[in-house]
Amino acid sequence: MAEIETRPETEHPLILAFLCDWCSYEGADAAGRARIDVCEDLRIVRLPCTGRVEPRFVLEAFASGAGGVLILGCRPGECHFREGNFNALRLSVFLKPLLSQLGVAPQRFRIDWVSAKDGQRFAQIVDDMAAILRRLERVPAW
Repeated sequence: MAEIETRPETEHPLILAFLCDWCSYEGADAAGRARIDVCEDLRIVRLPCTGRVEPRFVLEAFASGAGGVLILGCRPGECHFREGNFNALRLSVFLKPLLSQLGVAPQRFRIDWVSAKDGQRFAQIVDDMAAILRRLERVPAW
């Protein structure tokens, strides 16, 4: 995975989002078509399915400087690869405690579902993550 771009201390941390090609990426596109403002600190990795996200992708994102990581996929029951979103959900259940043990606040990682037509929901999830990251920036690590 490529290194996350470095940013000045005054800027907000980047959010790296893994999006499935079929639903959540289309949801992001719907937000763009509707001209819904989305946090500019977002970087997208487009995948055929969220079931293809490997634990090392998330770990490398944080190790490379991402402030937060999102996995956004098809709603349960709507996955084009049948169980890909459930595989991603199992991954998140495994990763959350691991990230916590590594000192990454669990709020910095989120999995959620976005349909192809739900641009507003996509924007809200990204903005919620950005707000969480801004709050975490103000709180001392100890």
